Amino acid sequence: MNRYCLLILLVLTLSVSGFTTNKGDEDYLYKVKILPSNIDPDKVFLLIDKSDYRLYLYEDVTLRKIYKVVFGNKDQSAKRQEGDRLTPEGTFHILSKRVDKLWNRFMLLDYPNEASWNRFHQMQDDGELPAGATPGGGIGIHGVEWNSGIRDNYVEGRINWTLGCVSMKNADVSELYEIIKVGTPVVIRR
Repeated sequence: MNRYCLLILLVLTLSVSGFTTNKGDEDYLYKVKILPSNIDPDKVFLLIDKSDYRLYLYEDVTLRKIYKVVFGNKDQSAKRQEGDRLTPEGTFHILSKRVDKLWNRFMLLDYPNEASWNRFHQMQDDGELPAGATPGGGIGIHGVEWNSGIRDNYVEGRINWTLGCVSMKNADVSELYEIIKVGTPVVIRR
């Protein structure tokens, strides 16, 4: 089992709050500036916790930064099918990155991956989804849609607005974009 699998397993079994010792530490982790020069991108992984609207950036086993995020829907269930505006859950990887005219920066996840397809087909087999349904795709991490009037206050106010993606404030997504690389593991959970 590789190092990332062990780290992800550790994160999934531990409470995020166990990584910070007090409120002052947590406040600091929202404000600290992470630069490509002060982090090793080969040791970075992201944990997105839908229940607390947070993205946690880890370097190895050290929590380095916390970002506020929003999703597509108040319903915290895992994505079921295309068009449901739900955010998928599971372990993914950054498939590609691009500067984007709508969302500032966009980091595409490898959804649907094999585990997502297996879950999707099981729901079809169980009759929970119609045979003609599709799992959707194009899920990523991106900024707010400034030109449409969606601003950083949506993230601050936990206003879910995406089609299932993870949205961050534009300054935050720009910072994240600069420090992560294609292949970075991303765990999304509730």
